[in-house]
Amino acid sequence: MIAPVSLGTWPTPLEAAPRLAARLGLADLWFKRDDLNGLGGGGNKIRKLQYTCAEALAVGATTVITSGAPQSNHARLTAAAAARLGLACVLVLDGPPSDDQRGNLLLDGLAGAEIVWGGHRPLAEVVAHEAESRSAYLIPFGGTSPASTQGYVDCARELRAQVPDIDSAEVVVALGSGGTMAGLVRELGAERVVGVSVGAVPDPRATVAGLLVGEVEPRALRIDGSQVGAGYRTFTDAARAALETTAREEGVFLDPTYTGRAMAALLAGSFPHGDRVIFLHTGGLPGLFGHPQA
Repeated sequence: MIAPVSLGTWPTPLEAAPRLAARLGLADLWFKRDDLNGLGGGGNKIRKLQYTCAEALAVGATTVITSGAPQSNHARLTAAAAARLGLACVLVLDGPPSDDQRGNLLLDGLAGAEIVWGGHRPLAEVVAHEAESRSAYLIPFGGTSPASTQGYVDCARELRAQVPDIDSAEVVVALGSGGTMAGLVRELGAERVVGVSVGAVPDPRATVAGLLVGEVEPRALRIDGSQVGAGYRTFTDAARAALETTAREEGVFLDPTYTGRAMAALLAGSFPHGDRVIFLHTGGLPGLFGHPQA
């Protein structure tokens, strides 16, 4: 495996959340603050980009290209990582061109990314065309690949150093493209990690198992699907309530798509857990300012 480039500030903080813990009836609740890792507004994609950008540099790429929804956190952080490394960046975003330059879209432009809109064509088709025509290094959806899951093996090792007796705690994380959960499972074991699906992929269990390349039986993965609601791009009532509760109990702001859903599942008690929980804050706050329902 290629050694990662350094793009963030490590280790990220681990903060106790005693008021929210009391509300949930937990002995311990911690926030692992991967929203506070330095680059481009922070977020979990930075750990993955340290590996994918290292691969891009190793093959002599001068441009990186990736895809996502208009308010993609991964797209924002790819643009920031490219700026840090002196690479050009092309973001292929789903849907027709938008005049609404709020949230992540505003930050994409500030970082100098070129935005190509997919329009009504399949996004994969547009991405393939752009990558071929520019001879660019293609970073997959969500920055997720078997190699980039190592970023969350790194995170899990940080947690081992930060949490006393981590084997008696469980990690709760939003499950989008699957790489964050896969890396945590690889290091901590399937029994210690709960992924709350946000509806980003049609079969999250198969997605995570595929990234682990036969290391874990799919049925062993702990995946909660209760918070998808009407779909990935919606802002559910449960997520809205979770954002308010977390902000008012702990002064911590979540995002509408990922951490809001994961916290909603924890607050609802929609999956079994013990009384010591680590909540992985994967970032995404700029998306709150760009979400049409927010």
